[in-house]
Amino acid sequence: MNFAALQQSARVRHLSILGGFHPEAGDDVPQDCRTVLLLGPDEPAFWPAYRDSAEATDGAPDPMDRWSRRIIDTWARTLGAVPLYPFGGPPFLPFYTWALRTGRVHASPVQFLVHDTAGLMVSFRGALGLRAHIDLPDRPPSPCKSCKATPCVSACPVAALTPDGYDVPACKAYLDTVAGQACITGGCRVRTACPVSQRFGRLPAQSEYHMRQFKGA
Repeated sequence: MNFAALQQSARVRHLSILGGFHPEAGDDVPQDCRTVLLLGPDEPAFWPAYRDSAEATDGAPDPMDRWSRRIIDTWARTLGAVPLYPFGGPPFLPFYTWALRTGRVHASPVQFLVHDTAGLMVSFRGALGLRAHIDLPDRPPSPCKSCKATPCVSACPVAALTPDGYDVPACKAYLDTVAGQACITGGCRVRTACPVSQRFGRLPAQSEYHMRQFKGA
């Protein structure tokens, strides 16, 4: 079992391994885990697969979380791994910290996480805690290091998300306006302004789904 084979198996399940790390003391992972792999959507294949799933169409609450549990739990059993999730708490597992530990995810200028291939569109559906030591690929530098324009800093039309912090009430209030509909249907302007995000391939319908979930939360 190696990283390339695991990545191929993830993509069969419409997921992608967005990074991994070898746990150390204080990482708050299950006992005996020697490698943790963080899983996110494999774009653009993820959205059509999820949209047509039983969870997305049965009308029950939390469809995407239930889809994630079904897919990742089943895969974990075949690997003898522990499935881990960023939802289902409190208490919540420290996915933000784990993401930074991978070396492939970094804090952007607006403090949202940024990934070397997903940009500010990075998101996690779960993780695998493996008892085997898996050699991991080299870690690329943060994409922000070569981004001189930093469009994320000024992209929010109401300055709700800047290096000074995130004004969630102001963001949601803007989404209730006519002008704010563009952010709902087109995705968060800050996230989509990232040059790496623009190459990632997330479908607009998926961004709209998440924006409507956020607006209604």
